[in-house]
Amino acid sequence: MEKRQFGSIGEVSCLTLGGGGIGQVWGETSREEGVATLRMAVDEGIDVIDAAPGHKVCEALIGEAFEGRLPKGVKVTTKCGLGTVPDAEVYPRFRASLEHSLKAMRLEQVDLFFLHNQICPDDFVYPAENDRRAEIATTWSSYRHAVVPALQRLQREGLIGGWGITGVSVPATILDALTEAPRPHAVQAVANLLDSPGGLIGFSTPSRAREIIAAAHLNGVGVMAIRAVQAGALTRRFDRASLHDRDTADFHHAAPFRALCDKWGADPAIIAHRYALGMAGVETVVLGVKNRDELADALAAERQGALDPAEIAAIDALALREVPA
Repeated sequence: MEKRQFGSIGEVSCLTLGGGGIGQVWGETSREEGVATLRMAVDEGIDVIDAAPGHKVCEALIGEAFEGRLPKGVKVTTKCGLGTVPDAEVYPRFRASLEHSLKAMRLEQVDLFFLHNQICPDDFVYPAENDRRAEIATTWSSYRHAVVPALQRLQREGLIGGWGITGVSVPATILDALTEAPRPHAVQAVANLLDSPGGLIGFSTPSRAREIIAAAHLNGVGVMAIRAVQAGALTRRFDRASLHDRDTADFHHAAPFRALCDKWGADPAIIAHRYALGMAGVETVVLGVKNRDELADALAAERQGALDPAEIAAIDALALREVPA
């Protein structure tokens, strides 16, 4: 499998196995299938596993699959959704979440630990659900004065190799975090042909996804691409009952893309993965697969490589990189 330089972390596989699929976030699967998918991913050359407590059973499956002995070279990440809390509570909450994750995965350290929520300006007012702002977002002041020092402390203590942020929601603040030192080691950034974060945020706004990726790449921050198939909106059909309205809207918005794939005789999911893999600045693409069959399709996409310029031009000519009304 192709290797790419991942910021200051070193070379990693261009595909990362995400924990949401095997963790049963993206539809039904079994624990046994999750473990088998983990082992198949590593056997096929994937050397990054992206976990999170919110991915239900995913961390426990990592512990079960590898029994605390990761194959040589395999890196594991996890996350913590914090929101905005008093500064004195930031480190203890991070530490408690991380210890729970490490116990589940039977590990002593993770390679990356992500702040798993939005970052917003101190005076930002969400157009919807602003009463939940402290739950869904960390303010800029809290991020700079409490979150970053807490993450650096966890790194000094040897519990994490590095730290990162989730690069969605208020683009200007994410760009500030990527350009002002101390910078994160990695960012999870939206990378799909719609430039859409879908249900990750609850209001329509230009995502500036490619600008975020470019800024990260320019500043030596590793780019972990998420939402390559936009929660299923860039596949033939959704295969789960629970859908976010924004993901459903993206599915309908992407109808011309599926028609183009039909014309090519191609699977939209494979084309969407190849598109994301070819985006400038993307270093590893997180897969949301939940079983070995879906993993096999993603591996086939990687083997085919990035789309050629004419194919990319044909997709971009559909003008789908606009926020659906």
